[in-house]
Amino acid sequence: MTRLSLTEFRCYQAARLDVDARPVVLTGPNGAGKTNLLEAISFLAPGRGLRRARLSEVDRRGGARGWAIAATLVGPDGPTEIGTGRETSGERRVVKVEGEVVRSQATLAEYTTIVWLTPQMDGLFTGSAAARRRFLDRLVFGFDPAHAGRISAYENAMRQRARLLREGRSDESWLAALEQTMAKRGIAIAAARREMVARLNRACAAGTGPFPKAAIEAAGAVETWLDDGPAIAAEDRLKAELAAGRPEDAQSGGAGVGPQRSDVRVTDLDTEAPADQCSTGEQKALLIAIVLADARLRAAERGTAPLLLLDEVAAHLDADRREALFAEICDLGAQTWLTGTDAALFEGLAGEAQFVAVEDAAVRLLS
Repeated sequence: MTRLSLTEFRCYQAARLDVDARPVVLTGPNGAGKTNLLEAISFLAPGRGLRRARLSEVDRRGGARGWAIAATLVGPDGPTEIGTGRETSGERRVVKVEGEVVRSQATLAEYTTIVWLTPQMDGLFTGSAAARRRFLDRLVFGFDPAHAGRISAYENAMRQRARLLREGRSDESWLAALEQTMAKRGIAIAAARREMVARLNRACAAGTGPFPKAAIEAAGAVETWLDDGPAIAAEDRLKAELAAGRPEDAQSGGAGVGPQRSDVRVTDLDTEAPADQCSTGEQKALLIAIVLADARLRAAERGTAPLLLLDEVAAHLDADRREALFAEICDLGAQTWLTGTDAALFEGLAGEAQFVAVEDAAVRLLS
């Protein structure tokens, strides 16, 4: 990303930052607006951003209704102008590519992959399975942009089915069509996650340095079916399970089976300890190891590393791991945005990164 512009976003009435492909270090006091900048960048990917906020919650307090983000993304095919924001009313998000409104925010996955680590993710391995699935799905987007569309189509069909069941409408043909969509998309989602996990495990096992080696597993009923036979058989089974589960799903809402019920399990290969039983520091190190493995894969297979957003990560690493993180970021050529209150923590990036001062919702490029 070479340009980022914000309008009426969080604490920013207006801001613009022009940078190059090197890492970007944002330093400043707490509450200055560093994480808000990362959140703005995260909206350049499909989804609800790194805070998973409602669109109206992002409006600048006391400012005009609605907000906008614009950026220039430079890829193998040259620069692309991307824009997104909230209209002045409602919760509708608009996405533009080269000034033209696109049909779905899933289109953003075709232009960039963004992976983030925030302090709120420190409990990823002990928190909800949904958060772990979202983390893995964001890694999948980098290799398979269509994955975002599959998830959107699956969730839309699941919502429609839940509404029909809740209302007691026994439209067999409509329900069967929705369940066929869920079966087709759901197995494709599970297969993409399994393929991503296999790639990550190979990359993690080959990792060197002070970060732990992670073993990852996508675990659930649909993944087991893919282990047992071909995808078409798994689709048929999921469709049959959905049809059989209609009475229960009418009571509970959602669906009792499908990729939305799967989990992502991580183990530290060095100690053989499940991630949820590791210390907080080792859990963060495992997360960083997975993100770095993904970046190595992207650089090797696609020629470009993902855009990384690392919020307050350096402060929680010892000196060896901090320097190893900086070295790998630079070796990969990954444009990484790092935040911190203490500029001294980033001395290892002197001459390798761009330093930006953030204070009172204003940004200033230092070097």
